[in-house]
Amino acid sequence: MIKVYVSRFDREVDTEPHIECYEINKTPGMKVLDALKAINIKYDADISYRESCLAGQCGSCAIKFNGNGALACQQEIKDGVLIEPLNFPVIKDLIVDKSEIEQKIKDLHLSLSPEPCDKCLNENITKDDIKDTKKVRGCIECHSCLSTCPVVTYFRDEYGGPYIMRYLAKFDNDPRDLDDRLKESLKEGLFKCTSCGKCQAVCPKDICTFGDAIVKFREEACKVGKGPLPKHVAFKENIENTNRSILSDRSFVDEINDTKAKTDDKAKVALFTGCMVDKKMPEVGYALMDVLKANGIEIDVPEGQVCCGSPLLNTGQTEDIQELVDKNKEVFKDYDTVVTVCAGCGSTLKNKHPQYGSKLNVLDISEFLIDKLDYDKMSDLDMKVTWHDPCHLSRGQGIKDEPREIIENINGVELVEMKHPCQCCGAGGGIKSGEPKIALKLASQKAKMIDDTDAEAVITICPFCKLNLQDGLDNENIDVKTMNLVELLQKAYE
Repeated sequence: MIKVYVSRFDREVDTEPHIECYEINKTPGMKVLDALKAINIKYDADISYRESCLAGQCGSCAIKFNGNGALACQQEIKDGVLIEPLNFPVIKDLIVDKSEIEQKIKDLHLSLSPEPCDKCLNENITKDDIKDTKKVRGCIECHSCLSTCPVVTYFRDEYGGPYIMRYLAKFDNDPRDLDDRLKESLKEGLFKCTSCGKCQAVCPKDICTFGDAIVKFREEACKVGKGPLPKHVAFKENIENTNRSILSDRSFVDEINDTKAKTDDKAKVALFTGCMVDKKMPEVGYALMDVLKANGIEIDVPEGQVCCGSPLLNTGQTEDIQELVDKNKEVFKDYDTVVTVCAGCGSTLKNKHPQYGSKLNVLDISEFLIDKLDYDKMSDLDMKVTWHDPCHLSRGQGIKDEPREIIENINGVELVEMKHPCQCCGAGGGIKSGEPKIALKLASQKAKMIDDTDAEAVITICPFCKLNLQDGLDNENIDVKTMNLVELLQKAYE
């Protein structure tokens, strides 16, 4: 027997939605649609919903499943789940009115021009000509991405969202299209995406809207002088002048090497600090050093390491990426393992650098420490904490369990999950610097979830998340501290 919570609303009789709870027997492989049918039969509930193909091909049965878009015919039911309609005006229960987005698509004239292009007249279009448009053509119009995108949720009038960006890219990448899709993407808020990857995570067809649509538009905008935002230009200038995206008189890399005894011996493991830890949060680097020392682990912090290029990649300023990759490849070439304490750096080194010819063995700090920590040496912390999943850790690297396992094994630490630990805090994709209003709004919403846990600290493995979450907590006057996982471990080893 499981409990299923369903949002009910009939605009002819209700003034606002309400939640009803139903208990049903779960059968093996039961999907959301099966559960809704079982509820209607058992309770004569008359819950309204859409269904059609039952094969994940039409998109008509899309709903929100614990806050995320999903196909009711494909999503397996779970105990305690909340089923809601997509983020559109509700007609009845789980049936929504999509006329708003349909009208928007119509107004954007998202169709090929009736006038044939020169290429179409003079030669056949090859598979290579349409390879990019094929990447974003598989959409089944379920709109799960629109109902899951954190920016669209709060800034619908300013950002068209992943569905619109994907749609525009489909035509922009088609050699037969003659319209200025870049201009349209800029009007729809091209630089307002946080790069959280949630749209791809909920997409039934696994369309990578950020990588195959938004980033390409941003690159195009940079090439023709229509982007990026001024703060993003500053990143590029800083990297070109100092090899770091952040300006500071301090450098953790320099400091740690100045105090370390000089030797020709090299450890087999090296730390990639990233710009934030090196320049803005050296305390995270020192915390890691203390944790490693407490566990007898040797690690190098090589001099000469530079920015991973993530700020440039995410904002479309890609012309200097190869040089950055080559510099880091040379610095770390003799190490068996490269460890990161920044989710964004780790994701970039793992997923982007191989495209530029560098294949280092990169591990997030939670992956590296998971089987190396001596918990018997830890003191009892007597703390209640909650965990925030950085987008570039949970979705970018597929890492969720390791940090939670570490936290749960620290003596005296109680881990309490917030409502949506994987919801973006608004720090990524250049939003923190370029669109601070969006970053603070998303951080403030996440702060309210943190506050609901009664935790005294929120733990993460991303300097940008740490910084932005603290801004959100401070903005909401919530007395909770943000900490990197290694800072929590440092505290345990004191």
